[in-house]
Amino acid sequence: MSSTTPSVGAWYKTTEGELLEVVAWDPEEAVIEVQFFDGTVEEYDLDSWDLLEPQPADPPEDWSGSLDLMREDYGVDREHPAGDTHTNPLDDIDITNQ
Repeated sequence: MSSTTPSVGAWYKTTEGELLEVVAWDPEEAVIEVQFFDGTVEEYDLDSWDLLEPQPADPPEDWSGSLDLMREDYGVDREHPAGDTHTNPLDDIDITNQ
Protein backbone atom coordinates (compact mmCIF):
# COMPACT_ATOMS: atom_id res chain seq x y z
CA MET A 1 0.00 0.00 0.00
CA SER A 2 1.07 3.56 -0.62
CA SER A 3 3.02 5.42 2.04
CA THR A 4 0.57 8.33 1.61
CA THR A 5 -2.94 7.09 0.92
CA PRO A 6 -4.61 9.49 -1.52
CA SER A 7 -7.73 11.32 -0.45
CA VAL A 8 -10.02 12.94 -3.02
CA GLY A 9 -10.01 16.70 -2.62
CA ALA A 10 -6.76 16.72 -0.63
CA TRP A 11 -3.70 18.68 -1.75
CA TYR A 12 -0.18 17.27 -1.79
CA LYS A 13 3.30 18.55 -2.56
CA THR A 14 5.75 16.39 -4.49
CA THR A 15 9.48 16.14 -3.80
CA GLU A 16 9.95 18.55 -6.73
CA GLY A 17 7.75 21.11 -4.98
CA GLU A 18 4.76 20.77 -7.29
CA LEU A 19 1.28 21.19 -5.80
CA LEU A 20 -1.40 18.74 -6.85
CA GLU A 21 -4.93 17.84 -5.84
CA VAL A 22 -6.33 14.31 -5.92
CA VAL A 23 -9.47 14.49 -8.07
CA ALA A 24 -10.23 10.76 -8.28
CA TRP A 25 -9.09 7.60 -6.50
CA ASP A 26 -10.15 4.10 -7.49
CA PRO A 27 -8.80 1.64 -4.91
CA GLU A 28 -10.08 -1.37 -6.85
CA GLU A 29 -8.12 -0.40 -9.97
CA ALA A 30 -5.35 1.23 -7.88
CA VAL A 31 -5.52 4.37 -10.03
CA ILE A 32 -5.15 7.93 -8.77
CA GLU A 33 -6.09 10.93 -10.90
CA VAL A 34 -4.55 14.25 -9.92
CA GLN A 35 -4.69 17.83 -11.13
CA PHE A 36 -1.57 19.92 -10.74
CA PHE A 37 -1.81 23.57 -9.73
CA ASP A 38 -1.21 24.61 -13.37
CA GLY A 39 -4.28 22.61 -14.47
CA THR A 40 -2.48 19.58 -15.87
CA VAL A 41 -4.35 16.33 -15.18
CA GLU A 42 -2.39 13.09 -14.75
CA GLU A 43 -3.22 9.52 -13.81
CA TYR A 44 -0.93 7.37 -11.65
CA ASP A 45 -0.85 3.80 -10.46
CA LEU A 46 0.15 3.23 -6.82
CA ASP A 47 3.81 2.60 -7.65
CA SER A 48 4.05 5.86 -9.61
CA TRP A 49 2.20 7.67 -6.81
CA ASP A 50 4.80 6.43 -4.33
CA LEU A 51 7.62 7.71 -6.57
CA LEU A 52 6.14 11.23 -6.28
CA GLU A 53 6.63 10.96 -2.50
CA PRO A 54 3.56 13.19 -1.95
CA GLN A 55 3.25 14.96 1.37
CA PRO A 56 -0.01 16.55 2.57
CA ALA A 57 -0.09 20.29 1.80
CA ASP A 58 -2.39 23.24 2.25
CA PRO A 59 -4.39 24.26 -0.82
CA PRO A 60 -2.93 27.23 -2.67
CA GLU A 61 -4.22 30.66 -1.70
CA ASP A 62 -3.80 31.87 -5.27
CA TRP A 63 -6.67 30.42 -7.34
CA SER A 64 -5.24 31.47 -10.71
CA GLY A 65 -2.90 28.51 -11.34
CA SER A 66 -5.15 26.31 -13.45
CA LEU A 67 -6.62 29.34 -15.24
CA ASP A 68 -3.24 30.35 -16.72
CA LEU A 69 -3.64 33.94 -15.51
CA MET A 70 -0.95 36.42 -14.70
CA ARG A 71 -1.32 38.75 -11.71
CA GLU A 72 -2.17 41.68 -14.00
CA ASP A 73 -5.00 39.63 -15.58
CA TYR A 74 -6.99 39.42 -12.31
CA GLY A 75 -8.88 42.63 -13.10
CA VAL A 76 -8.43 43.78 -9.52
CA ASP A 77 -5.52 44.91 -7.44
CA ARG A 78 -5.38 42.27 -4.72
CA GLU A 79 -2.82 44.31 -2.79
CA HIS A 80 -5.03 47.41 -2.62
CA PRO A 81 -8.73 46.60 -2.25
CA ALA A 82 -11.31 49.19 -3.27
CA GLY A 83 -12.17 50.12 0.31
CA ASP A 84 -14.12 53.39 0.53
CA THR A 85 -14.05 54.18 -3.19
CA HIS A 86 -17.32 52.37 -3.81
CA THR A 87 -20.57 54.23 -3.47
CA ASN A 88 -23.99 52.80 -2.80
CA PRO A 89 -26.11 53.15 -5.97
CA LEU A 90 -29.25 53.36 -3.83
CA ASP A 91 -27.99 56.70 -2.48
CA ASP A 92 -28.85 58.27 -5.86
CA ILE A 93 -32.51 57.23 -5.83
CA ASP A 94 -34.90 60.13 -5.34
CA ILE A 95 -37.56 58.92 -2.91
CA THR A 96 -39.34 62.29 -2.64
CA ASN A 97 -41.55 61.47 -5.68
CA GLN A 98 -43.33 58.62 -3.93
